Amino acid sequence: MKKKVTAKRFDKILSNIKSVKIQGAENVAKAGIEAFLLEPNKSAAKKIIAVRPTEPLLQNAIKILLKAKYPKREARKFLSNLKKSHEAIAKKGSILIKNDMNIYTHCHSSTVMDILKYAKRKRKKNFVVYTSEVEPLLQGRTTAKDLAKAKIKVVVSPDLAAEQSLKKCDLFLFGADAFTKSIVANKIGTSTLVNLAKDHNVPRYACGVALKITNKVKIEKRPSREVWATKDNKIEVINPAFDKTNNKNLSGIISEFGILTPKQFVKKAKQKLKQL
Repeated sequence: MKKKVTAKRFDKILSNIKSVKIQGAENVAKAGIEAFLLEPNKSAAKKIIAVRPTEPLLQNAIKILLKAKYPKREARKFLSNLKKSHEAIAKKGSILIKNDMNIYTHCHSSTVMDILKYAKRKRKKNFVVYTSEVEPLLQGRTTAKDLAKAKIKVVVSPDLAAEQSLKKCDLFLFGADAFTKSIVANKIGTSTLVNLAKDHNVPRYACGVALKITNKVKIEKRPSREVWATKDNKIEVINPAFDKTNNKNLSGIISEFGILTPKQFVKKAKQKLKQL
């Protein structure tokens, strides 16, 4: 009976990750760890890693637990280090935020939220955050509600009005689902927004923990029904979840190491991964 309950819980967690009921790289990794501790074996690890192919933090976490002698102990250590990394990023990233700034962000990044909330709470900065709705799942509304709750003013626009908002901004902060030597993978639209920000001389920073580093990224394609559940066989609906932004177009990467160039960050991130 206990085995059936465990299997059911395991399947439920994976279903919630796959359906995006659990959102964000960190939350996905935490849920993946919970699932693995229910069934700590190679078969389960393979299933967990496959459920969201564009999430190296999840993949690295499961690989670390898989080779650990005591997975529960290693999981606690991993989650503790993840929390400390977030705290460091919030503190270091908030240095960029000045009074009366307009700041643009995209989708819903817990890392960016930490930076903005720290700047408001600890550094007592007044600023306005601009974002778009982020179709088709409207994660931008989650960002707006999250920031409003923290007493931060937010301006939300339709996706196609992004440039009108972005050109008013002094800074563009966005999360990262994956880092490689040459690109950062993040929510679809990030690459376009980075190019627009560059055109308008707005500094552009990807924000994320070092354990999102990987050698190669597979871009996840979401179900077309999230965009439009049409049954017309003459209409093809595509729904790419992420895109790739060339590191050359970034002003820097904000991580637990501080604010670094992409090249500096990649070197340190790979060194950290090797030590685990």
